[in-house]
Amino acid sequence: MISTEAGAEGINLQFCSLVVNYDLPWNPQRVEQRIGRCHRYGQQHDVVVVNFLNQKNEADQRVFQLLSEKFKLFEGVFGASDEVLGAIESGVDFEKRIVDIYQRCRRPEEINAAFDQLQRELDSQINDTMTRTRQQLLENFDDEVKEKLRVRDVDSKAYLNQFERMLMELTRYELDGHAQFISDSSFHLKSLPFSGDIPIGLYELPRRSGEAHLYRLSHPLAEGILSQAKSRVLPPSEVLFDLSGHDGKVSILEPMVGKSGVLSLHRFTVESLDQGEDYLIFSALTDEGQPLEEGFIRRLFTLPAQIGNRSPDPPRHAMLDDQVNAQKDAIQQAISRRNAAFFETEAEKLDGWADDLKVGLEREIKELDRQIKEARRAATAALTLEDKLAGQKQVKTLEQQRNSKRRSLFDAQDEIDRQRERLIAEIEGKLQQRTAMTMLFTVRWRLQ
Repeated sequence: MISTEAGAEGINLQFCSLVVNYDLPWNPQRVEQRIGRCHRYGQQHDVVVVNFLNQKNEADQRVFQLLSEKFKLFEGVFGASDEVLGAIESGVDFEKRIVDIYQRCRRPEEINAAFDQLQRELDSQINDTMTRTRQQLLENFDDEVKEKLRVRDVDSKAYLNQFERMLMELTRYELDGHAQFISDSSFHLKSLPFSGDIPIGLYELPRRSGEAHLYRLSHPLAEGILSQAKSRVLPPSEVLFDLSGHDGKVSILEPMVGKSGVLSLHRFTVESLDQGEDYLIFSALTDEGQPLEEGFIRRLFTLPAQIGNRSPDPPRHAMLDDQVNAQKDAIQQAISRRNAAFFETEAEKLDGWADDLKVGLEREIKELDRQIKEARRAATAALTLEDKLAGQKQVKTLEQQRNSKRRSLFDAQDEIDRQRERLIAEIEGKLQQRTAMTMLFTVRWRLQ
């Protein structure tokens, strides 16, 4: 959709995930409004913003630098949130200042000097506002909200997302005695706990600074650690989760402090449409028989914990099995709905191809009919016998071509029917779900 500035207000474009700014307005709030048309509640994808920029225009470059680096309009989850835009009030004064620079300055040195002055005036108020806002977020927001908003701590240079943190925690445990951990994102590998051609030295997560091996899930060291952890047999134990020792705030767990119960984890494997998928199914109960939601259990495992002194064999409870079966059924139903949508999409593709083929052949047949009529009129109007015979031969040739096209149309329809039958038979076989359930562990838990 191509739109004027009017498209930046009052419409929802969550179905779109790409914004192309042909020209950047000087008011940062107007840029934020454009992006906000797509980056809204209900958006299912990351929104990509493409900005056209005249690199030969010194003033345009400085405007983009301010919008991108100072106001951070094109990065992060907040983007141009109130923490920045609130510092410049309505943005009108800022826009007037930009207009004045464009009208008054002509040489590159004049443009740079004017923008440097503007940026110095904005630095203090923007930086103070951002620092104060982030501090309030970090102090008052729940851990889960922080993760969803990806709020950075003031002292952090890069955000450790959930999977990176989990990888580093597992690495710290599996490499105990084999590595020296420098920070939450780096460690020095001294020896290997398993065999393999893996270099010793400094390892860092992506987006970190320094000369080091890039550590990620696909690295052979991480793959070896995951394999070692997954192959370990986990005996029944008591696990003590410590909410008081957690730095953040986890509201969902606070009402359960002092309670205990039974918890289990299964791996549910589903194979359909020639692909396999693994799902983790949590189930848990309190000692009073209260079932616990999956969200509670997942948050529980973000806390520091230790093995308790008791290691009884946790009893199996019928309500745990009910929880597992309910989640398993929900997963299979979701996969069935997704597979049905896949089948519908493939059928639509086939129907679209069939319609295109049919329309193309019918168009060619109509064109041949038109040419036959013209050839007949020309043969009738011919004055000599030779011309009449030549016209009749042309009519016969065109009629043969038309008959061939008609046969092709019938053959194409038969081929479409055969392809539809093959598609149905093929997908019916792939839609059959093959499942497997594996018990990973069962423990007694206590939250303190």
